[in-house]
Amino acid sequence: MDKIALTAGALYAIVLLRAGGTFAVGWLASAGARRSRFAGRISSAKFRRAELAIQRWGAPVVAVSFLTIGFQTAANFLAGSMRMPLPRYLPALFVGGAAWALIYATAGLGALEVLGRLFAERTALGVSAVAVLLFTVCGVVVYRRRKPVPPSSDTVADEA
Repeated sequence: MDKIALTAGALYAIVLLRAGGTFAVGWLASAGARRSRFAGRISSAKFRRAELAIQRWGAPVVAVSFLTIGFQTAANFLAGSMRMPLPRYLPALFVGGAAWALIYATAGLGALEVLGRLFAERTALGVSAVAVLLFTVCGVVVYRRRKPVPPSSDTVADEA
């Protein structure tokens, strides 16, 4: 149990620094954009409504984003760039980060333990399992890259 607590604590510190840093980068990017030639676009009524909605309702999205893969960074950056107030952002960061750290500490350590036992007791089976996993991931990547892109409506209109 100590191993899980130590791992969860380390992961929690890492996620707080990473997500908080991403929020800060978003905040700074927004500050720079407000002083640049984009200031006119950022001050529009539509953008301001979106900014107010994210400031008010974005905290649950930030908290839940830690349970996803690939959306965390975008949610934290957007929260920063849309100037989500810290009293709303920090609780979402603390709760979502804790959930992320606990999930990865328990499931991650469990998976590593299973792989360790598999390699120690049945090395050939362990190597085969890793090879199958790698081939599957590579196959998915190749399939997704070769998939034809459907023509956009602009392309279809140009051809007619």
